[in-house]
Amino acid sequence: MSIEDVSKEGTWFIEYNTPFSYHVRGIKRVLYSGVTKYQRIAVVEFEDIGRALILDGKTQSTLYDEFIYHESLVHPAMITHPNPRKVLILGGGEGATAREVLRHKTVSEVTMVDIDDEVIKVSKEYLPEMSQGAFDDPRLKLVIGDGRKFIEESRDKYDVIILDLTDPLEGGPSYLLYTVEFYTAIKNRLNDDGIIVTQATSTFYALRTFATIHRTIAAVFPIARAYHVYVPSFDSTWGFVIGSLTHDPITLTPEEVDSRIRSRINGELRFYEGAMHRVIFTLPRHIRAVLEDKTIKPATDNNPTFLPA
Repeated sequence: MSIEDVSKEGTWFIEYNTPFSYHVRGIKRVLYSGVTKYQRIAVVEFEDIGRALILDGKTQSTLYDEFIYHESLVHPAMITHPNPRKVLILGGGEGATAREVLRHKTVSEVTMVDIDDEVIKVSKEYLPEMSQGAFDDPRLKLVIGDGRKFIEESRDKYDVIILDLTDPLEGGPSYLLYTVEFYTAIKNRLNDDGIIVTQATSTFYALRTFATIHRTIAAVFPIARAYHVYVPSFDSTWGFVIGSLTHDPITLTPEEVDSRIRSRINGELRFYEGAMHRVIFTLPRHIRAVLEDKTIKPATDNNPTFLPA
């Protein structure tokens, strides 16, 4: 490597995966840095993967590969449901999750609840490619508020609920959104054949946290399915868990997934498809072994799960 290959600004972003490991990226420029009531926000342009949103020192999305994360979060649950019309998103401040939900022709109403309006404002200004106009779609209702409080006070019912939350960090804004009590409250906000999906942290750096989230959802929902994808900007495979009252995502064939994509989604997807649906739900043996570990207990309000674990 020559000196020309080194970050020209001499500025580096260090992201800790665990207390004992981290990865480093060169920063071309810092577009925004600030502190809200809830978290630290930064928007930077990395030398190799472009602009990115960073919350509390954790990369949330980059223009280089956000489509992998957001398509994987949204579409398996949406495609599994036969007719998702009313959708609730908790989190997702960049607007990319809403963007993907609104691509579904069946959707008539999306409610997005985010606790931190500053994340939304910053994302609109510095990362408009993330939302691609989603915030202006008349089907989207934006609520600034606490997601758990909204769930506990709402009486509305939804077909799909998507939890695009920050990781369960001790002292962070989201750790009580990964508990039996919270998932039980969410279950009560679903229609009879409803589905939830949550991001579930790294399956490499935080495997037991991932397994705990899966075990917690399985304690509440009759169907709980874990899956993961590799997200380059996270330097890790990343986990997700679906909780369903009726429909099981692993029963869908690749042909059925592709047929539903063609008939129900506007535009071309870049990552998710029928073949990939089967791949992401096929977890390696060592991960399956941890998911089956009976010593892992569901997270509760009194005994939550935190990163790293």
